[in-house]
Amino acid sequence: MAGKDVDRIRARSALETAKEQPVITAIAALPVVAVFGVVWWLVGFWPALLLLLIFAGVVVWKGKLLG
Repeated sequence: MAGKDVDRIRARSALETAKEQPVITAIAALPVVAVFGVVWWLVGFWPALLLLLIFAGVVVWKGKLLG
């Protein structure tokens, strides 16, 4: 189960980086916010929120960013 330990270490490292450097976190989240804003502008808030939740669910379910 060494793979799970590595994932925990990477997750902790990412969390510490986010705590120490919130600008890096904001830059990483900017594309998601921009796409959400464009979809909201085109079709409305609720469809944009639904699309965001579906995308987030796929990312969590697959364990990686669609790739």
